[in-house]
Amino acid sequence: MEVILLERVEKLGGIGDVVNVKNGFARNYLLPNKKALRANESNRKVFEANRAKIEADNAERRTEAEKAATGVDGKTVKLIRQASNTGQLYGSVSARDIVEALEGEGAKVTKSQVVLDRPIKNIGVHEVKVALHPEVAVTVKVNVARSPEEADLQAQGVDVLAQMFEEEAAPAAEELAPEAAEEAAAPAEAEAEAEASEPAEAAEDEQ
Repeated sequence: MEVILLERVEKLGGIGDVVNVKNGFARNYLLPNKKALRANESNRKVFEANRAKIEADNAERRTEAEKAATGVDGKTVKLIRQASNTGQLYGSVSARDIVEALEGEGAKVTKSQVVLDRPIKNIGVHEVKVALHPEVAVTVKVNVARSPEEADLQAQGVDVLAQMFEEEAAPAAEELAPEAAEEAAAPAEAEAEAEASEPAEAAEDEQ
């Protein structure tokens, strides 16, 4: 289906561009959200007659979004969740969770502005895009952890999962260490015994 874009749409084009899109995308997203018009003769005339106003409205919304961006860009929010020892969450973090966390930090965004391809399902610091306007996008960090202390470590750049695996591996390594020492000592002891027996054998030969 051919449509006339009423605002910039990522990977498609800008205001006034006539683009060919899949019917489902047009009917389910572009048209109901007033992001485009069907590209027929009647709509072309309507668009051209209102083009100046459409562009002016878009510029105003972009200016407002740019002002709002200063209070959102670079924000970090903490979300404490239960997770397994491998870091997999018992559940997931959704766009709604991020919106509520940002509101708690004084940054107002809507669920539709949070660009989350799939829910977050593991602990760590995740960068999430927030599109405040088709031409204004910012990035926020979502620090998902099992405890506030773990979140603080992650904020400092510590890989808590790697650290945990190292701590779990340490006792096992300590248990193996004495065995390894005994194995290493065995050849040395045998060599020492062999050297000690050589003079005795030599003395017997001289007699």
